[in-house]
Amino acid sequence: MSATGEAERVAVVGSGSIGVAFAIVFARAGFRVALHDPVPAARERAEAELAERLELLAEAGLLPGGVGAAAARISLHATLDEAVAGCALVQECAPEQRELKRELFALAAAAAPAGAVLASSSSAIPPSELADGLPEDAAGRLVVGHPGNPPYLLPVLELVPSPRTDPAVLARARDVYERAGLRVVELRREVEGFVFNRLQGALLREAYCLVRDGVVDVDGVDEIVRSGLGRRWSVVGPFETSDLNVRGGIAAHAERMGGAYARMGAERGQHDPWSPELVDTVAAQRRAILPLERWDERVRWRDRRLTALTAVWDDGARNGGEA
Repeated sequence: MSATGEAERVAVVGSGSIGVAFAIVFARAGFRVALHDPVPAARERAEAELAERLELLAEAGLLPGGVGAAAARISLHATLDEAVAGCALVQECAPEQRELKRELFALAAAAAPAGAVLASSSSAIPPSELADGLPEDAAGRLVVGHPGNPPYLLPVLELVPSPRTDPAVLARARDVYERAGLRVVELRREVEGFVFNRLQGALLREAYCLVRDGVVDVDGVDEIVRSGLGRRWSVVGPFETSDLNVRGGIAAHAERMGGAYARMGAERGQHDPWSPELVDTVAAQRRAILPLERWDERVRWRDRRLTALTAVWDDGARNGGEA
C-alpha cells in the first residue's frame, strides 16, 4: 500500500503478450496497473486478451477476488506520461530493440517519480546496454526484470542489475516483484541472455543438433522433455536432480558422470569440464541446502511430488484433456 493507503501503482509500457501478462500479475496481487500503448488497435487487443486470460485464471481458482476486481485495477493509457505518473515501478515490455527501449526509458525517467524503478522485460539485452546514454540518475534506477512466460503461471523472475544500478533500487525492485507473487532470482552480474535463456538455449542448441544428425525427430525431443526432463524439472532443478540421482550427492554424481558429459560437450566443440574446484563449489552449496543425512528424506519428497504430478496428468489424459 502507498503512504495514502491506496493500492500501489505500477506502469506497464507495451501491451503485447508480456505487457498483458505483467498487468495480470500486478493486478492479481492488488496493485493498480497503468497499461500503456500508443496504438489504439493494440489497446483494444490488450483489453480483449486481459478479459480472456483473467477468465481462464478465475476458472482455475487462481484469481482471488474474481475477474471484476482484478480488471478494475487495470487502466489503459494512450500517453506514457499519464501511465507512469505516480508509479513505484515502470515495467517496460516493448519489442526486443535496444534503441526503442532506450528511448522509452529516457521518456519514462523524465516523467515518472524520481524514485521509480525502471525495469525492462528484455529477454537478452544486458541492462548496461539499455542504460547507455541515460543520465546517471536514470541509469542508477534501471534493472532488467525478465519473467518466465507467462509470468502469471510461471512465477520466476530474473532481476539483473548493471554496474551502474543503485543497490537500494535493486532492493526496491525485488520488494515490488515479491509482493506481486514472483520468485526473484537476483543475478550477481549481467550476461547476455541472463540465466533463463542461456539454460533454454543450451537445450535448444543440442536439440537442433540431434535432429540435424538424424538421431531423433522433433516430436521425439519434445516427448523426452514433456514426459521426462520437463516433468522432473518442475519438481527439482538440474543441480538437485543430479544431487538426488546418486547416493552420495552431487560430488558422487560428478565423479561418475563428469567424464561422459565432458566428452559430449567436446563433440559439440565445447571445452567446459567440471573442474574439481567447480564441483567442490557446487557441492558445498548443495550441502548447505541439503545435508547428506537428509538425502533419503528428500528423495522420498521428490517421489511424492512426482507421484502427485503424474496422477494429475494421467487423470487429465483419461478425461480427454491434453497430456
